Amino acid sequence: MTDKLKGRRILILETREEAQFSRLLTEQGADVVHCPMFEIHDAPDARAVELWIKRLVADPFDELVLMTGEGLRRIMKVVRQIDLEAPFVAALAKPRKVARGPKPVRALRELGLEAEIIAEKPTSEGIAEALSRLDLKGHRLGLQLYPEQDHSKLLAAIETMGAQVDAVLPYIYDAKAAEPNIAAAIESLATGGIDCIALTSRGQARRLLDAAKALQLEVKLKEALKRTPVASVGPVVSDELQAFGIATTIYPDNNAFFMRPLIAAMNAHFARTA
Repeated sequence: MTDKLKGRRILILETREEAQFSRLLTEQGADVVHCPMFEIHDAPDARAVELWIKRLVADPFDELVLMTGEGLRRIMKVVRQIDLEAPFVAALAKPRKVARGPKPVRALRELGLEAEIIAEKPTSEGIAEALSRLDLKGHRLGLQLYPEQDHSKLLAAIETMGAQVDAVLPYIYDAKAAEPNIAAAIESLATGGIDCIALTSRGQARRLLDAAKALQLEVKLKEALKRTPVASVGPVVSDELQAFGIATTIYPDNNAFFMRPLIAAMNAHFARTA
């Protein structure tokens, strides 16, 4: 059953920096079609990132919440620019590290470190739930944010737990630059050139639908997705799609909301429909 993706054109909405999903699909023989949903740029206020790094080195936080792997890698880029890699990694080992999902876990492992806590749900709500089980009263908590997300509820929840939050936003998105990619992807879907579209985050779903609306391609996209299998990594993504009237065709079983189970579910789907 593991060869059912061979030759299938799978559209993924990942950035090229996040190559693992593409690699796993390619290993299965899939023809991966990339549609970056945005371009990623360093934070325009590099000084703010530098000061956050220096605060962590001088006095490591009690806890550190990493929301994305991209965020830690962008922080490390600045760390190396200011020649603080060794002291920063040593300081990074000290806090209790909380990861929103597998991507920040992988970024930590690139530095020889591990996350002590991984949120059961890879969302801001999942992070809040994980932190609610800890005693944070009087603690200093570092928080790596990511763009195009309202973090006010998470920040308020952490402060309610008694922690002092020190947040950093190490990168931004340029969504406008990706609109030609999205228009081309929608056209491929509409003309039957895609066998399956796979989404691995709520942000991807929201961005695709927002861009389609801005490009006046919303109707064309929705009609195309009625004919094209839609693979979702889990209920967070599926709920986002459902809110726009788009049904999920493929999803992992047994609450295993990661890339390999998603690929297994895709194989199973094409085995049934072959």
